[in-house]
Amino acid sequence: MKDILKECIKGKKTSYTPIWFMRQAGRYLPEFREIRKENPDFIKLCLNPDLVNEITLQPLKRFKIDAAIIFSDILMIPYGLGQKVEFKKGIGPVLESFDLEKIVNTNPTEFIQKLSPIYQGIEKVRNNLKEKNLIGFVGAPWTLLVYMLNKESPKKSFDFIKINKDKSLTNKLLKKLQEFICLHIDKQIEAGADVIQIFDSWAGLLPKKELPNYCYIPILKIVEHVKSKKIPVICFPKGIGESYVDFCSVVKPDCISIDYDVDPEWIKKKLKGLPIQGGLDPKILLTDKENIRKNTDKYLNIFKDYPYIFNLGHGVLPEIKPETIQYIIELVRNKK
Repeated sequence: MKDILKECIKGKKTSYTPIWFMRQAGRYLPEFREIRKENPDFIKLCLNPDLVNEITLQPLKRFKIDAAIIFSDILMIPYGLGQKVEFKKGIGPVLESFDLEKIVNTNPTEFIQKLSPIYQGIEKVRNNLKEKNLIGFVGAPWTLLVYMLNKESPKKSFDFIKINKDKSLTNKLLKKLQEFICLHIDKQIEAGADVIQIFDSWAGLLPKKELPNYCYIPILKIVEHVKSKKIPVICFPKGIGESYVDFCSVVKPDCISIDYDVDPEWIKKKLKGLPIQGGLDPKILLTDKENIRKNTDKYLNIFKDYPYIFNLGHGVLPEIKPETIQYIIELVRNKK
């Protein structure tokens, strides 16, 4: 069934539970590691249409999954806006200081030109992808703002007060990010993406009272833009706990992706039919088969007869074995 993912997102009954994995194209696959070895510059790799095509399709050659997600990175937007971004081994992303005026005055044509290899990669994937959905994605304004101002992953150090101090800077940047996120989405759709996912990976860093300003409202504007294109949109505001309910009532995504701290029973009751994706803790995939089966079954049983897409509560970890992914796919496919 070609559009099973989209059918599920529309809330329609599907003949089986659709399944794909965040970070399914990547570092846990030996064939990806081979390419990575020969391409140490991660940004350049994301700007190589032939390799983007090859990497995106690698998991689909191995596994019976229902969608491809384009191999790229949320930090391609700061890169497109002229901020230098590097990925350092053992450290992660490192961003240089930027000139706000320069970013505010970025010409959309220049931005598209810088990122055009991504769109060429999507076109190639679309041409090679038979009977499957192709997910394009973006980082949410808040998550991108965190990286741009923090200049590294907030895992290591993060101070909300410092980031929130210069309101004029953050508001200007959020507005600009919204505009260019929508532009990046448009180009992905034009190239062949037929589902969009918005990752707010660091939404959980926000104090609850700041969620509307930094998370809900900026994402709502992007969701409305995507819906105007008649393309389904999945949101993943990771780490916001009980605020998932408020997020959904304000933002109204077509589908909500839950992280592993969200109680699936609770959210199912609260969301009253809004399609749900994900939830399983990726760390469970590092345990034994029986534990993996028990936890996979838990999600499948809770969401039986509910519009649900099987996925993890975050991305596939580098240490996870491809055989484990295969095992989960079989569990999901064989579930009656």
